[in-house]
Amino acid sequence: MTRTHPFAQVDVFSTQPFRGNPVAVILEAQGIGDEDMARIARWTNLSETTFVLPPTAPEADYRLRIFTPSGELPFAGHPTLGSARAWLATGGTPRRAGTIVQECAAGLVELRHDGEALAFAAPPTTRTGPLDEDELAALIRALGVSRDRVLDHQWVDNGPGWCGLLLASAQDVLDLEPDFSAVPDTKVGVIGAHPAGAPQQFEVRAFAPGMGVHEDPVTGSLNASLAQWLIRTGQAPERYTAAQGTRLGRAGRVSIDRIGDDTWVGGATSVVFQGTATV
Repeated sequence: MTRTHPFAQVDVFSTQPFRGNPVAVILEAQGIGDEDMARIARWTNLSETTFVLPPTAPEADYRLRIFTPSGELPFAGHPTLGSARAWLATGGTPRRAGTIVQECAAGLVELRHDGEALAFAAPPTTRTGPLDEDELAALIRALGVSRDRVLDHQWVDNGPGWCGLLLASAQDVLDLEPDFSAVPDTKVGVIGAHPAGAPQQFEVRAFAPGMGVHEDPVTGSLNASLAQWLIRTGQAPERYTAAQGTRLGRAGRVSIDRIGDDTWVGGATSVVFQGTATV
């Protein structure tokens, strides 16, 4: 038997309409089974589709399941912000004013909201440390970048499986023409600094053929763990803005703000389509 569920498509990380990263959100998703969730995510063909469910943790406001076209993720950043925006837009009221607590497979994720502004506290990474030389060499070949332009590298996995490369400049990042045919399971983020005085301090690109997404337009989880790594090692300030999606014609802007022990990742969110899903 089919039933209808509230549906929203949310543009995340851009103040310019349709130039951020879209996420499809199905709310009140009780009764939708795992196979249907996976099939819907393949059909929407977005980098992520989410399903909002009642929480099981007493301190959470809702539970979120996150699917790519190829499988389920324990955590992802732009779906977290976009789903929170959709939940608020359909009447969701957090238990604590100004704070939303999301339950997902990675645990509890805290979000703060003030009017239209939303940000999430970056979850801890589950894998850190430098890449081994064979892994690094394969990535460098796939990216088509010379070894001397790679300033640093690190595993920055907070669920999806990311590793990160710091390149010598933002232009190096923008110039990449990758070929991942030799390493199809890659989930790599690449970051480089813009010149002093630029509106954004860093340029980011995210390549995830292993998740069925060749290049993700704007990536909250990756920006979160890149920030944790670079701030911890003194290679980025505690507050900055990163641009992402430039090569894809997007205008993604991700704000990073380190407060105490928490790294907050935020950006603009707007509901662009709203209706119902019949499942």
